[in-house]
Amino acid sequence: MIFELSINNHMITKETKKNHLFNEKSPYLLQHVENPVDWYPWGEEAFKKAKEENKTIFLSIGYSTCHWCHVMAHESFEDDEVAELMNEVFVSIKVDREERPDIDKIYMTVCQMMTGSGGWPLTIMITPDKKPFFAGTYFPKESRFGRIGLIDLIKRVKNLWNNNKNEILNSADQITMTLQNIDQEAPGDNFSKTILNKAYKQLKNNFDEKNGGFSERPKFPTPHNLLFLLRYWKRTGEKEVLEMVEKTLQAMRRGGIYDHIGFGIHRYSTDSTWLVPHFEKMLYDQALVAMAYIEAYQATKNPEYRKTTQEIFEYVLRDMTSPEGGFYSAEDADSEGEEGKFYVWSKNDVDKILDKNEFDLVMKVFNIKKSGNYLEESIGRKTGQNILHLTAPLTKISSDLSISEKELVSKIENIRRKLFEVREKRVHPHKDDKILVDWNGLMIAALAKGAQIFNERKYLKMAIKASEFILSSLRLPNGRLLHRYREGVGEINGYLSDYAFLISGLIELYEATFDIYFLKTALELHEIQLKHFWDNNIGGFFLTADDSEKLLTRQKEIYDGAIPSGNSVAMLNLLRLSYLTGDHKLEEKADIIGRVFTEKLSNTPIAYTHFMIAADFAIGPTYSLVIAGNTNSKDTNEMITTIRNEYIPNKVLMQRKTEQNPPDIDEFSNFVEYFDNLEGKATAYVCVNKTCKPPTHNLDQMIEFLKSDWSN
Repeated sequence: MIFELSINNHMITKETKKNHLFNEKSPYLLQHVENPVDWYPWGEEAFKKAKEENKTIFLSIGYSTCHWCHVMAHESFEDDEVAELMNEVFVSIKVDREERPDIDKIYMTVCQMMTGSGGWPLTIMITPDKKPFFAGTYFPKESRFGRIGLIDLIKRVKNLWNNNKNEILNSADQITMTLQNIDQEAPGDNFSKTILNKAYKQLKNNFDEKNGGFSERPKFPTPHNLLFLLRYWKRTGEKEVLEMVEKTLQAMRRGGIYDHIGFGIHRYSTDSTWLVPHFEKMLYDQALVAMAYIEAYQATKNPEYRKTTQEIFEYVLRDMTSPEGGFYSAEDADSEGEEGKFYVWSKNDVDKILDKNEFDLVMKVFNIKKSGNYLEESIGRKTGQNILHLTAPLTKISSDLSISEKELVSKIENIRRKLFEVREKRVHPHKDDKILVDWNGLMIAALAKGAQIFNERKYLKMAIKASEFILSSLRLPNGRLLHRYREGVGEINGYLSDYAFLISGLIELYEATFDIYFLKTALELHEIQLKHFWDNNIGGFFLTADDSEKLLTRQKEIYDGAIPSGNSVAMLNLLRLSYLTGDHKLEEKADIIGRVFTEKLSNTPIAYTHFMIAADFAIGPTYSLVIAGNTNSKDTNEMITTIRNEYIPNKVLMQRKTEQNPPDIDEFSNFVEYFDNLEGKATAYVCVNKTCKPPTHNLDQMIEFLKSDWSN
């Protein structure tokens, strides 16, 4: 390949406009609107200019809460010397990866292919016809420690383009050809329990037995690992599987990755003990982590998991919810130009706020030190700042202090409120206030699931409000979804993840409310998803629609990284919708997805744990449960509550409302027509792997049916 280098919000007015990003809505692009670099948004104007002026393109991809994106911007893109050179050599394009995951996915694949790694800021150099010839991530302004700086890099590109243009073009063609062939699927056999066992063994081999999690450092929450393990524990009954889940959840809850003052989970931990986080907060992490704690509560009834979920939701509803009801995308790690400044505390800070007894308690509970309680690696010493984290489980702390746990919790809450009130007066980190359909779909699903398990109407109300906002503001008259909303405007054609994640949320809302509207809408969106995203040649869903902008390649996403892939979520949706409706064609499509990606998944299923959740559902045992009864009757609601108290992940739940004539579910589900409330009593109809048990009024009998047919 071509470069053999050793490369290991303020108000904006017309008067301050300096480049071509002025009319954009993306907070990330607007952060760069006053750069001396003449940035363009992705579009034909930029590519036309590059062709006319015979220039290559400097493509910079990031997002508004990305710490190292800020660093590179301050160091280079705000620098006149760098900007002058960039404007001379390139046409420069800025892309928000959260708005354009299709562009990001292609060029991130290129970066990983060329360098063996990736990340943001993503720095790509492409020809005027969008073909890449160089890829990297962060570059300092000047060369140092064997790492080429941006100024030297640009000069080399200038020289090569002027003197060896064919070398660049040939390299770009070769890279593009490799890119277009890299994701060719080879459909294989369907899944069996063997792949579930393999996924578990790989997770077990990577498990940190001392600190929890599945790596040494950095440590990411990766909730789909935990959700898969909970299902594997349900399948096998192996105690150590549940212990892996609980150790991780408890370590995260006690660690600095959790915001003990304002709640919510930070992006990841930079160390092995969950102490020092990368402080940004992403909406999708709140949703996915909440789901893991909800299911862990369902499985164990440990009240700590319920409390943690409730706190995460409190943070989201307080700080991340728009007046319209949608959920904002993220909060930055930085404030006042410093990462974590909003969140950390000196000993003197705390001493000024609390009385002596409170201060003595918080020193013990949250491990506050005069010198600070963490090492700042960039300077190699402690800074005098503290990241609040629990030194031990509250049960142990209360025992050591000879007070009841209830009293300890009460004291800590009083302290937390005082610290929170003071912290609220600090300069807050930047908030990315764009509303993304896919991430909102995840939060809708989490809130709807929480509403069911905790019987909390507030969560259901917020989930419904968010869904109403999405479907009214980001759905076109033809039923198609848009991807992003900001400042009253919905834009960008929806991606697979927008459809799949929102459908998942709507399924959860149906099971939380039994309002047929949510099931009907989920099925409508599925039909659109199938029409515009399905690969009619091999199978599986493309990331982009058939009428989206044509890029270098039309990719299929399957890797379950920080967020599950669209295909993983879509496969589980298909299975759930099939069991809800009795439509075998939906299950057949799920089966095709499984076969299409079998070869890719079979070697390293640990990289596809949300897909393993779908596979677990498909392999079964899987349950469809219909409660036939009057909506307002005590026995109907008692039956539903009893079911929700049980951890039975591979099930769908319906209500056939016998007060309706005919019940509305009959129109959408082809096997429930004769499921009546026998003898005038609420009646449960349990089918296991599509084989039905006798109808029953008895709650214990119903649960017994739902616990049957589990095998190793």
